[in-house]
Amino acid sequence: MPELVFFSGTMDCGKSTLALQIGHNRSARGLQGVIFTRDDRAGEGKLSSRLGLVTEAVEAADGMDLYAYVVNQLSQGGKADYVIVDEAQFLAPRQIDQLARIVDDLGMDVFAFGITTDFRTKLFPGSQRLIELADRLEQLQVEALCWCGARATHNARTVDGEMVVEGEQVVVGDVNRPAKEVGYEVLCRRHHRRRTTSAAAHAGALSPDVLPMNQG
Repeated sequence: MPELVFFSGTMDCGKSTLALQIGHNRSARGLQGVIFTRDDRAGEGKLSSRLGLVTEAVEAADGMDLYAYVVNQLSQGGKADYVIVDEAQFLAPRQIDQLARIVDDLGMDVFAFGITTDFRTKLFPGSQRLIELADRLEQLQVEALCWCGARATHNARTVDGEMVVEGEQVVVGDVNRPAKEVGYEVLCRRHHRRRTTSAAAHAGALSPDVLPMNQG
């Protein structure tokens, strides 16, 4: 039976790499897919991984009807056996409904990839709708790590190297950005709560010891 599958995880855990691998495996078997993405780090209409792999994709813009796009492709003689959606957290809830309709009405598997919560630990509306509708939820097994070595469970946004917890929910950025740019970092819950990024931890380690020292 066709399924709507939601693969989720923090940033830097291999979601886009897996999306590309699924597409490659099915292409090798003669299947053709439609790949949607949104606000990819490589630019509009791209699906890319941090390993350097990239492929062309359809930019799922605001207001785009994903179901109608696939139907139109089929009606014009095109072929589509499955759908891949990367950065699915950025989709509107109604677009997630359209993905479910592709599964139910067109009989295609839909593989959606995204992060569940934003830098404030709040659910993205697209991810929330996927959790509500998906036939299957898959947590990626490749664990991203916090700077302390613990399993990273939260996404943090940084500005000028400092963690922020206010602002627009969607601001495109990436890990390993220069400190003066908007960037992102994955943290364990403890350090997300304490707002301790790797830069803050490094600065703390370099600070002079302020504990009183006994003389003599």
